[in-house]
Amino acid sequence: MIISRNEKCWCGSGLKYKNCHLNFDKRLATLKQQGYIVPTRNIIKNKEQIEGIRKSAKINNGVLDLISENIKEGMNTEEINKLAHEYTISHGGVPATLNYDGFPKSICTSINDEVCHGIPSKDVVLKNGDIINVDATTILNGYYSDASRMFMIGEVSDEAKKIVEITKDCLNKGIEAVKPWGFLGDIGAAIQEYAESNGYSVVKDFGGHGVGLDIHEEPFIFHFGTRGTEMILAPGMVFTIEPMINGGSHEIFIDEDNGWTAFTADGSLSAQWEHTILVTEEGIEIISK
Repeated sequence: MIISRNEKCWCGSGLKYKNCHLNFDKRLATLKQQGYIVPTRNIIKNKEQIEGIRKSAKINNGVLDLISENIKEGMNTEEINKLAHEYTISHGGVPATLNYDGFPKSICTSINDEVCHGIPSKDVVLKNGDIINVDATTILNGYYSDASRMFMIGEVSDEAKKIVEITKDCLNKGIEAVKPWGFLGDIGAAIQEYAESNGYSVVKDFGGHGVGLDIHEEPFIFHFGTRGTEMILAPGMVFTIEPMINGGSHEIFIDEDNGWTAFTADGSLSAQWEHTILVTEEGIEIISK
């Protein structure tokens, strides 16, 4: 769609095109002519949308803060789910995972060799030495935010502590690789290089994703890859980085009974950390963590 300089910008900001995304579009057009993959307009968020995502993230961060304050040995994962659900609703939000494609709970709780999408249950009780990922996604006024954290229960083994720490480092390496007008492939490469240099493997079946106006948007964020490849990272893009790191093989399988929970194929430990990132003109903003 061709827009004249004095028409309102396509992004919905209300500003004239020449004062908003004209130079941005010219830069993307040049990069596309040079053979690079560039984001489509529907991937780019405007200021109003970004502010809506930030407000959603305030609730999502509050959920994980509350869990951090209360999670302990002897607690069952349904109790964690109840904490998250009640906090979200009481603050005006909606748990995005509840009934999403049939998922039955308001958060995911993945323990030890569970890679992701663990389903909270009264029958799953946290034990001394467990590691657990709690993944929360919140909707507020139509805007989505997403993050997950690892928690160590009681006295954990050195092996468990190390995978939690290395996975957090992998997340940070991925975030450090995000540069405005850089490459999406830089993120996955940084994560893979760090994980494998420490003797760990990167899960390849799942990845990060665009987020903000829906729970899963383009682009898909690979946590492995090659530097200088894939989509250009343009200001206004909002996406998650959420590496899942295994202690053994990267291979996984899905629980046949519930159709959701992913496990390491070899029974090794797995960990995951997730932040929602905004690409800005100057660098990045961590919106949800």
